Amino acid sequence: MPHITKLELLSPAQNLRLGKTAINYGADAVYIGGPRFGAREAAGNPVPDIERLCRHAHLYGARVYITLNTILFDHELEEARRIIFDVYHAGADALIIQDMGILEMDLPPIAIHASTQANNYSLDRIKFLDAIGIKRIVLARELSLHEISAVRTNTVCELEAFVYGALCVSLSGQCYMSYVQGGRSANRGNCAQSCRNLFSLKDSRGKIISRDRHLLSLKDMDRRAFIPDLIKTGVTGFKIEGRLKDEHYVKNTTACFRKILDQEIKRHGSLGRASSGQTTFLFDPDPEKTFHRGGTDYLLTGRRGEIALPATSKSTGKPVGSVIKTGKGYVQIQGKVELHNNDGLVFFDKEGVLRGIKVNKVKGDKIYIARDSLLPQEGTMLSRNYDHEFLRKLEKDRSVRKITVSIEISFSGENRLLVKATDEDNICVENEYHHACHPAKKAQLAIEGIQKHFSKSGSTPYYIDRVNVNGESPVFMPASLLNTYRQEILQKLEQERLSFFRPVPFPFPNHDAAFPHNKLDFSFNISNKLARRFYKRHGVSQIDSALELSMPPGEIIVMTTKHCLRHELGFCVNDHPASGRETLNEPLFLYNRDGIYKLRFDCRECIMYVVRP
Repeated sequence: MPHITKLELLSPAQNLRLGKTAINYGADAVYIGGPRFGAREAAGNPVPDIERLCRHAHLYGARVYITLNTILFDHELEEARRIIFDVYHAGADALIIQDMGILEMDLPPIAIHASTQANNYSLDRIKFLDAIGIKRIVLARELSLHEISAVRTNTVCELEAFVYGALCVSLSGQCYMSYVQGGRSANRGNCAQSCRNLFSLKDSRGKIISRDRHLLSLKDMDRRAFIPDLIKTGVTGFKIEGRLKDEHYVKNTTACFRKILDQEIKRHGSLGRASSGQTTFLFDPDPEKTFHRGGTDYLLTGRRGEIALPATSKSTGKPVGSVIKTGKGYVQIQGKVELHNNDGLVFFDKEGVLRGIKVNKVKGDKIYIARDSLLPQEGTMLSRNYDHEFLRKLEKDRSVRKITVSIEISFSGENRLLVKATDEDNICVENEYHHACHPAKKAQLAIEGIQKHFSKSGSTPYYIDRVNVNGESPVFMPASLLNTYRQEILQKLEQERLSFFRPVPFPFPNHDAAFPHNKLDFSFNISNKLARRFYKRHGVSQIDSALELSMPPGEIIVMTTKHCLRHELGFCVNDHPASGRETLNEPLFLYNRDGIYKLRFDCRECIMYVVRP
């Protein structure tokens, strides 16, 4: 048989309920925080909930990955080790980590994934992680298709890439602004999202270039159109961001990418799903109808288009039309999108400020709103960031994922009955019964009755697509007995599936390899004795402590980003030759009430550094 490359859709789970929702709506895996030490401090979960989620996921052959991806302090190491053992025994399939000190622990045989927080941006660092035995690497969001292809050529580990959701403006693991401003460390799961705040920009002479704009706030990643390209590069894990997002978002985005991946799998015989079961969706998924800040492929195909949204950090929704007339208490719009009562609309006013209005009533192309003072002017583009009907449909939707099962019933004589169930993964169970039965007077009716009762799956995770009845002669059996036999065979199949999809032990191989750098500054986020031991064991001679342990004097790079304000302003030295380019009085300074930062540009690497003077 030809080799099948399995594609995994990985959805976020804030808690047990949303984890089950993601699985029900087609996720092949979910990532979720354990009791502590996840990169979303507000999204921790007790071990019993992890265990229940693992059971639900494993029934479908899906997986559960635990985010333990903050840096750790010495006094937390033992607690972290206990949590790792607890989630392993609860059935977790893998651990997502940032702190390499974890690899110095006595670990259970659980697969290790390198979080994007581990700064998986440079090829030499990725090759090192691959060489020591990391099973999967979550790639930096900033990597292009060409760079991902180079990673695939130089590694053997699994590769996972983000495909949708909110973007951190900084390289992951390299943002310290929140900590420098207010002591809230992004590397400790407590980011204050300082990048979403208003900033002003001035030059070295004090001239204001931009005032009170969201200069560091990016659009949301949206790579729906590039899934085939990512598959070609060798990516097999497709990750949706959003462990703090609500149920509407999880349902909508998971269903959307489930459909996209299934289309690719259907198109290519060499691709397959990473889990079992099908969900019949009763709505048309559209990520732009839940939280959405506009979309960007974010450098996947090079630097093209606008990646930032400086006018607002809020959800801008989906365009619905432009205003062609303003009347008393209403606006008339030109557009083909149907609007509904209670929809929420947004627009930018003449000062560039995002305004919101609630729809009270819709009559044709006229939209009546409550507050005349908020009426947009003619020519204004309106977007809908709250689709009342769509969200109500999502709220009511209770889609169930079903595993296809065929049942075969064989009679032998009047006393022996064999019931056999085989699912879509070719997992097979059977029960044999000895029961005194009488030959059926009407054979065909008896067969139809047996098929009818064994075809019922109700609220179980199964869809019975076929019931075959074989044997010397069918017998009459009471309906209650048939129902009992059906329930017993499906319960036995459930236990067999849970056993079959139990996580495979994966002891960390801990291969020897030289780390690509000999001297490590604070940006390597080394915050405990085990992390120090790890890097020394791999050839590092000089190690500085993480910023959270020791604030160095002088200038500090608080953010390293591919988002370049020089480029945004039209002063990119790579895009415009020096002879025809205006110049800026540099250095430039970003500032707001929380601090002032100098900007430094590495145009060769196309990187901007935000520096605390």
